[in-house]
Amino acid sequence: MASLDELIESLLYEGYALYPYTPGATKNATPTPFGIVYPPAYAERSGATFDHITVECVAEAEPSATLDAFVVFLQSSGERHEAQERRVEIEPATLEELANNSEDTSFDFDSVRGDLYLAATAADDGTWRVSLRVDNTTPVGDEDPGGMDRAGALAHSLISTHPVLRLSGGRFVSPLEARGCDNVNTWPVLAGDDDDAIVGAAIMLPDNPAIAPKSRGNLFDGTEIEEALLLHVHALSDDERASIAEGDPAVRAMVDRAAAVAPAELFELHGVMEPVQPARNGGPDIPAPMSGAPHTPAPERGEKEAVVNGRTVRPGAKLILRLGNRTDVYDKMLDGRVATLRRIYFDYDNKLYLGVTVDSDPMQEVLGSSGRYLFFFSNEVEVLDT
Repeated sequence: MASLDELIESLLYEGYALYPYTPGATKNATPTPFGIVYPPAYAERSGATFDHITVECVAEAEPSATLDAFVVFLQSSGERHEAQERRVEIEPATLEELANNSEDTSFDFDSVRGDLYLAATAADDGTWRVSLRVDNTTPVGDEDPGGMDRAGALAHSLISTHPVLRLSGGRFVSPLEARGCDNVNTWPVLAGDDDDAIVGAAIMLPDNPAIAPKSRGNLFDGTEIEEALLLHVHALSDDERASIAEGDPAVRAMVDRAAAVAPAELFELHGVMEPVQPARNGGPDIPAPMSGAPHTPAPERGEKEAVVNGRTVRPGAKLILRLGNRTDVYDKMLDGRVATLRRIYFDYDNKLYLGVTVDSDPMQEVLGSSGRYLFFFSNEVEVLDT
């Protein structure tokens, strides 16, 4: 479960500290905004704040399959946010046992109290409905809820809260596909090599998220370009480094780790992308460009063809840019110019995007080979007869 543990550790500190990472920076004065479970007296004041997290999911397993659950979160301490890692576990039980008697446990970490509940219900189709709930029960602000500000509430909150379910002897159905599940204040996804774990993420993630193999370690910003983050650390001034050294040990360790990355190691990250482009229409996934050595030519991506104003176009087609409705000066410079169609993409809502390079641009070849395209909608181009 090493990869799962690494993923949870990375998610736990997502957004924990941001560049320039100094404790005096305003944006680092309060904790990460993700995965917060507030005390009840504060949460009830707004529909956007919660005093609990609920994960509901579907498991395919025999009644004898064993389920265990735990939650990890950060607890704020000190005048400025400095986290303490917390972990609360529930004793493992079989699905059949949980169907007869749900499991629960309470925790008390001085300024933060809460409960954890785990239950399972057999469904008619042979699957199991599993529910894990995390409650903040801290009795603070009950006398005067309106008098508690966010900073005061955060001192009694579960921060970056991540509930985790693990199944032995079965698998989970993707929460992105399972119907009838009511998830609150979390985004559960499949984890583990055999879909035998669920992580209730505090940010939106795909199923089976993973740490990139080339990653040099957690930088508190797991969805950002790692090369850029490392360069930011290398650009810190001596005064900034001194300020960080006197502050939060977790931030200091991150900066020291990033600063130790050598220039040659940084270059190995340049132009490298690890994600996979999801296939459309049931086809095979397409590796992202530069997934091997830097400067490796990118494989073909996107759609093979599309219909633009009643005409079928393919990469290589010539288009005239018609940008008269745009007001940006750069768009006005491009209006009427001939461009070469390089990529055809559809977004989630099936909206068409055309990636082009401008023929009169002296950098057209460089931009085309490196995948730096200008994107336009179908009503902003005219197909040129060739």
